[in-house]
Amino acid sequence: MSLDQIKKKKKNKKRNRFIYRSAILVVLLGAVVFALVSNLKDDNTVYRAGDEAPDFKLTQISKNNELETVQLSDLKGKGVMLNFWATWCKPCEEEMPYMQELYPEYKEKGIEIVAVSLDSTELVVDRFVDKYDLTFPIPHDKTAEIRDLYKVGPLPSTFFINPDGEIEEFVSGALSLERLEGYLQDIQPQ
Repeated sequence: MSLDQIKKKKKNKKRNRFIYRSAILVVLLGAVVFALVSNLKDDNTVYRAGDEAPDFKLTQISKNNELETVQLSDLKGKGVMLNFWATWCKPCEEEMPYMQELYPEYKEKGIEIVAVSLDSTELVVDRFVDKYDLTFPIPHDKTAEIRDLYKVGPLPSTFFINPDGEIEEFVSGALSLERLEGYLQDIQPQ
């Protein structure tokens, strides 16, 4: 092989390497632009205090409560504690007896506790309801549509909604009896 052929081969290798690297760079740049545009288009709204609580309608599955369905807009004029939970969530299990303890008293004062179950089957929820003798409405969000609507992350997550339908407070994590009662007093109708 002559010196000119070696130089030509080396030049071709460099050119091919440059084209290959440029193509990879263009693909990566395209992926970054796509990710940025996609995130800008998605509804990443996180509801906070002062926002209107989004309306929803779910089937109520607790046999200890007379409601067939729960629609948030039907509860306007009442304070609403909207709790997202699951039976496998230990902190959720710890706060349920507190919710049940306060429910009869605060129901009389115009507050409704709505505990949206995110479990996959109703059977485990029914057993849980029986175990703790829960009497407040427990709608079942088996498709996770309402969880996604409210952008719920860790469980339990609780929204305290005033009688005007606005979110007063959002709490991520379990509540003690004292904190729970304080939040319920804050959303009590006048």
